[in-house]
Amino acid sequence: MSWSHLITAYDLLDDPAVRGTAVADYLRGISAGADIAVETVAGDRGETDFVRITIPGTDGRAAGGSAPTLGILGRLGGLGARPEQIGFVSDGDGALAAVTIAAKLLAMSERGDRLPGDVIVATHIDPDAPTQPHDPVPFMGSVIEQDVSNAHEVTADMDAIISIDTTKGNRVCNRKGIAITPTIADGWILRVSETLLDIVGRTTGRAPVVMPITTQDITPYGNDVYHVNSIVQPCTATSAPVVGVAIVTETAVAGSATGATDLHDVEQAVRFAIETAKDFGRGIASFHDEVELAHLMSLYGSMSVLRTRGTN
Repeated sequence: MSWSHLITAYDLLDDPAVRGTAVADYLRGISAGADIAVETVAGDRGETDFVRITIPGTDGRAAGGSAPTLGILGRLGGLGARPEQIGFVSDGDGALAAVTIAAKLLAMSERGDRLPGDVIVATHIDPDAPTQPHDPVPFMGSVIEQDVSNAHEVTADMDAIISIDTTKGNRVCNRKGIAITPTIADGWILRVSETLLDIVGRTTGRAPVVMPITTQDITPYGNDVYHVNSIVQPCTATSAPVVGVAIVTETAVAGSATGATDLHDVEQAVRFAIETAKDFGRGIASFHDEVELAHLMSLYGSMSVLRTRGTN
């Protein structure tokens, strides 16, 4: 369980003055020697702080081992929409989950419960992001573009990626809790991972829910097509398999809505990510069948063009 870390992280992030350095200080309070990088990036509408935490495994690359590295990304536009909105917005759940995951993994490591593989957790901290129109409910905007987020969050060391994002502003996944997407790998939308469905089942105690993903959703922002949100945008920056973890609701809730964060749902996403990190590093969980993907490519060719904004 990660409740103490989740509540502390929520209190930390629900602050109009929060910055990436405050997050780093909190995490170093758990593990003094933690590998944490904070970088401030300015955009046309303001600035945000990218935070990246690396938790070394017992047999990961950092130790010269062979266990695979999992990337866990907290995706969002911002933690708040100040001054339009007062307080923490629904869109901040991705960052809240990421900070909580990092805190829990660092605490586990300090106690001796180290995972086999390295885990890299990344998100960004912005308490006053802009909003933008979207159907059926308004989106949170961002002071930086998606390709900038990808450049600071997605690394070549990640053998697979979990992307956690609030996904409440839609009418295609009307359940409460978490849902996972099919695996996306280098332009291919693949079958839903059976081993990840197993983890959803054991961490939620409920039948797994799958978030629908379309070809449009796996193309980069800025190509003038509809995207359900940015949950799988990391797939445009890597050929590694990506799975989205959607924090969902039965009703369409705006990303800019306050009072909409349900800590029970966020905690489900946290436990799912941590259990996936355990099983992925041990070779128990897989995101996709590499042989099947190679066979698809031999039959139909590469789909990597979908990671670009198009040929025209």
